[in-house]
Amino acid sequence: MDGDGEGRGSGKRDRLARLTRLVQLLASHPDGMRVEDIATRVNMSVRTVYRDFRALERELQIPTWAEGGVWGVSDSAFLPPLKLTRSEAMAVFLAARLMVRYADKYDPDLAAAFEKLEAVLPAALAEHVERTLDLLQHAPHDDRFSDHVRLLQKAWAERRVVEIDYELGRYEAERPARRKATVRPYLIEPSLQTHALYLIGWDEGRAATRTFKIERIHEVSVTPRTFEAPAAGTIEGALRRAWDIIADQDEVEIVLRFGPAVASRVRETTWHPTQSVEPAADGSLLWRATVSGTIEIRLWILSWGSDVEVIAPPALRDDVRTTLRTALLAYAD
Repeated sequence: MDGDGEGRGSGKRDRLARLTRLVQLLASHPDGMRVEDIATRVNMSVRTVYRDFRALERELQIPTWAEGGVWGVSDSAFLPPLKLTRSEAMAVFLAARLMVRYADKYDPDLAAAFEKLEAVLPAALAEHVERTLDLLQHAPHDDRFSDHVRLLQKAWAERRVVEIDYELGRYEAERPARRKATVRPYLIEPSLQTHALYLIGWDEGRAATRTFKIERIHEVSVTPRTFEAPAAGTIEGALRRAWDIIADQDEVEIVLRFGPAVASRVRETTWHPTQSVEPAADGSLLWRATVSGTIEIRLWILSWGSDVEVIAPPALRDDVRTTLRTALLAYAD
């Protein structure tokens, strides 16, 4: 059983490496190459080369062209070459490692980026990239999700309006429901709390900035319409108010009292840019912050168990009290 799993992972790695070599070869030949010559260079059959060309178009969204028996990759498929120092490459690697740790799905674009990074790093760092690739290969695949992310990335980069079919979250509707939305994509942002990707953009129907969890998007279409980007700092300012990713709720002041057992641990970290702390004589800690809604911070508060007490707002205090009482009943004999 384990051997089969390793075989499948190895096969995926080999295929990804093969596609990466094909792209690198074509990128170095902007005038294109004949398929027979490509097959010879990469030690593959002509049939496999044709199949990989289709994979580049359909799976990796890399535009190819063919003319007079010569095949190539469109210039628009690549960004300009990026020269990194060893320290800069390490910084990129660490950022990507965070993505791998918090992502719950296989990301073919992230894997391809790691392959390219591995090829230019010193051996010691390349070994870390290799282990990261092995870890990434075991993540589950979700082709629909990957397709949606690519479409949204395209719309984001080109400032094109998208139309989505979206499943509302529990905090938005009492029962499962879906709605159509026309959105101007402002940002695609990962969440540390939910291990998910979110689309932040202007919802034309609601006339407001809204947050959409990409896993809940059932359909995406990129329209020809374009839009102007928001003023510099607008989205960053909104995210500063969010606890994690939701920045479209009304601001509310949170006041918590942490017990002496965890007070020092709480003080070690800046949990939110607006926080302030006030130590008490008994060793406890009064903690304050102003955040966008209570949906996300509620989970963080509950994670501290009996070591924290909600002082304000009253609605959040009642919510946490009810949740803990319900939990207590679940554990009662």
